[in-house]
Amino acid sequence: MQACRPLLALLPVSALLCACGPTPQRQATSAGDRTATLRPTAADQEIRAIAREAYVYAVPLLASYQTLHAVSIDTGTPQFNTLHNTARVLTPADTAWVTPNADTPGSFAGLDLRAEPVVISVPPMAADRYFVLQLMDLYTYNFAYIGSRTTGNNGGHFLVAGPGWHGTVPAGITQVIPAETQLVNLVGRTQLFGPDDLDTVQRIQAGYRIQPLSAFTGAPPPPPPAPLQAWPAPLDPARSRSSPVFFEQVAFLLRFAPVQPSETALRTRMARIGIDPASPLVVASLPPATVQALADGMADGQREIDQRRAAMAGRSDTLFGARDVLKNDYVARATGTQVGIGTNSREEALSPVYENDADGAPLDGSRHRYTLRFPPGGLPPVNAFWSLTMYGLPRQLLVANPINRYRINSAMLPDLKRDADGGITLYLQHAPPPADRRHNWLPAPDGPFMATMRYYWPRHTLLDGQWTSPSIERVR
Repeated sequence: MQACRPLLALLPVSALLCACGPTPQRQATSAGDRTATLRPTAADQEIRAIAREAYVYAVPLLASYQTLHAVSIDTGTPQFNTLHNTARVLTPADTAWVTPNADTPGSFAGLDLRAEPVVISVPPMAADRYFVLQLMDLYTYNFAYIGSRTTGNNGGHFLVAGPGWHGTVPAGITQVIPAETQLVNLVGRTQLFGPDDLDTVQRIQAGYRIQPLSAFTGAPPPPPPAPLQAWPAPLDPARSRSSPVFFEQVAFLLRFAPVQPSETALRTRMARIGIDPASPLVVASLPPATVQALADGMADGQREIDQRRAAMAGRSDTLFGARDVLKNDYVARATGTQVGIGTNSREEALSPVYENDADGAPLDGSRHRYTLRFPPGGLPPVNAFWSLTMYGLPRQLLVANPINRYRINSAMLPDLKRDADGGITLYLQHAPPPADRRHNWLPAPDGPFMATMRYYWPRHTLLDGQWTSPSIERVR
């Protein structure tokens, strides 16, 4: 196949297109007219089939970029390698994201590893406090963790290197962490024991630090610096499921994701329909039949994702992990991205969702009262902690209530009342229970609700199914 020649002059990044194929058809009338009509080399049916593959493969890339753009780019001036901490107690007024986590105030950063590695520094902290810094590449693989489970609570300096880096590891580095892609999302979580613990969490977050390797060593930055980059605004989530412009943005993002050996054939097929990092694509310049084939391929891929999601039967924990765990199961990876991008790997945390009671009926605080009971000796088997958080439907937000309690977690165990046999019963209802049960009350809305259980650093008995979550029972 003839080499692609990108038409760089006079066109913005989002409007670039490569003339690919054995007989590029140019309609330019002069050397100054750079708006050529350029076609993929495959027939429309083949385009549709490859587009389905490419869509499923690339859903995570665009979702990762949407997150990176929001955190580190859509700020006037790009702020890569800069940590953004949120350290406060969440309330029902927090409506920016659904099912907010009220247990672990967050830290977020986009890492740019193009010019040199970065060093993530973590302060020492008390042994009983859980924390985790989750590293997620453009593919949404959870490729590494820094935290209580993996590296301990004694602090350290962790060098994160992009693909192709072969430099010298300086003294003082605790661990070297290689990344497959040049752009990486960091999601941090630090355990909050209660409102009076907020100052301590803020001090810990202030001790998290990200700096280029040269700044860590005090050396001059290595030449050359990362090239200036025009960062296109990502498609919104709705359009990214239907607009063939999706493939333009994927071609751009593949610049930061070198081909893995196991994906060479797939990436070659993608290049046949113009998804090539060396040759930017403009969908508007393609024939209508080709654009329709791309859109049909996206729809085919989305159906495949929807089918996997429907078959999960409430189990989503197998959709997240590193490449060696998911084994290039692109449908699982894309499904996990749409279920909840940034979800932890199952060995780090499990988050089963309660939407129905033990009889299969939807949870509704306007019609029923409910209980959730841990039998004697039957508390969740976790190395860190567990929590149960209440969310109103359909918005999936925290629920305003007279006692300002949005979750019950294991840090509250000393204040919870035990049953006569030593078990613990939690009361999920809208109206207050009798006074002797109010310590165990998790207020529900006067309407439909859901509840999410979170198990941080689960033990093997939980991971392998020997221990299962108790059902929510309707009080009759």
